[in-house]
Amino acid sequence: MRVGFLLGEVANGLRRNTAMFVSVVLVTMVSLFFLGVGLLAQAQVDTAKGYWYDRVQVSIFLCTPTTTEVASCAAGGATATQRDQLRTDLDGLQPLVQDYWYESNAQAYERFREQFRNSPVLESIPQEAIPESFRVQLADPTKYDVVAGAFQGAPGVESVEDQRELVDKLFTFLNVVSVAAVGLAGAMVLCAVLLISTTIRLTAWSRRRETGIMRLVGASAFTIHTPFVVETVLATLLGAALATGLLWAMVEYGITGFLTELLAGESGLVSLVGTADLWLITPVLVGGAVLLAVLTSWLALRRYVRV
Repeated sequence: MRVGFLLGEVANGLRRNTAMFVSVVLVTMVSLFFLGVGLLAQAQVDTAKGYWYDRVQVSIFLCTPTTTEVASCAAGGATATQRDQLRTDLDGLQPLVQDYWYESNAQAYERFREQFRNSPVLESIPQEAIPESFRVQLADPTKYDVVAGAFQGAPGVESVEDQRELVDKLFTFLNVVSVAAVGLAGAMVLCAVLLISTTIRLTAWSRRRETGIMRLVGASAFTIHTPFVVETVLATLLGAALATGLLWAMVEYGITGFLTELLAGESGLVSLVGTADLWLITPVLVGGAVLLAVLTSWLALRRYVRV
């Protein structure tokens, strides 16, 4: 097949069926936008889990040089003697304390930089402001009060926190958003499939004369079908590009910009997905859309365009 002939057929098809072409573009855009929202919501869950799931039991945060306003931290940062005493006390709480891990200031700061890489004030927070901690795994999570009572206010301890309930609510909400968005995207994908099939059918009807002539001169099925497929793929690619643009605007201005400041207040400390996460899912969105367009249009052509 000559490239000039193919381009001419595609141009004629787009000119004759502009409204249907625009419809496919819009439906594809909406479908991929909601699918992208669902994938980003799931990425947000994974991002948060990477930092918080090992802290949702009990976190014993130690004093830093900047927390002198807390009574137990009046002497400054936690000392080696105080850390050793905390280890001894944790060992003494077995079997309630199933396991515990110590995270140094350097480890905590490295984790902090990775987790909050999209925060606008990341570089303004010094390493010494990030507390070292003991992360405690309880055999019975409902006995948090026992651990809190044993360590709250102890020398070298800034605070004792149990974040299970708060984090579980957050993850539940994000999972619901993810499932709802993907479900809505699935409904829109079904609409896109039906619309593409209808478009192929109407386009084939409008070109029945040209198709008949091509059959008479011995054109192959591939030659007759390819312009239809190319038109559908072009519409899908344009819809995917628009959806990606909308998702980028949502992440850049709605999440990284407005939502980060809203949730973080003056500190700016919040962990949210960023544009890097969007670029990771973009090939999935575009590749899936093109594959769907090719399969749907080819199956529709086999039904409505007999060669």
